[in-house]
Amino acid sequence: MFRPMVISGLTVDPLTNSPIVILKETDGDRTLPIWIGLLEATAIASELEGINFSRPMTHDLLKNIMEMIEVRVERVEVCDLKNNTYYALIHFQHKGKAITIDARPSDALAISLRVGAPIFVAEEVIQKSKQIDLQAEAEDKTEQGKKWQEILEKLNREDFGKYKM
Repeated sequence: MFRPMVISGLTVDPLTNSPIVILKETDGDRTLPIWIGLLEATAIASELEGINFSRPMTHDLLKNIMEMIEVRVERVEVCDLKNNTYYALIHFQHKGKAITIDARPSDALAISLRVGAPIFVAEEVIQKSKQIDLQAEAEDKTEQGKKWQEILEKLNREDFGKYKM
């Protein structure tokens, strides 16, 4: 089952400084964060903000070509999540023929914004992403615990004398 979603915004991962696009259910409260590249984030942000460049960006070029050869984007689907990598499909129509192409979610989302195509996310992907969030949170806590353990193990008695209270 696929859930309709929209791009609710962009943010930056404070740990990695990587851009994150946030998808939100149109008929619910669930969100899906997808880590993306800087160039794709720029493509998405520029479209969200209505910024026009003097020369066409890659996704704009693709949109222009699709219009010229009468190809229409029906919908975009974020369809799978394997090994922390999201997968997407772009569904096209060309002269009555349905065509589906594999794409990175960031590219699929950038194109969907430009052509006004709806975005859908597989329920399974939403569930898998929750598991990743829980695993990452547990790993983060474990990593923080290890770091503090290393710091504490390296401390000498003399180190405590350096800091006056």
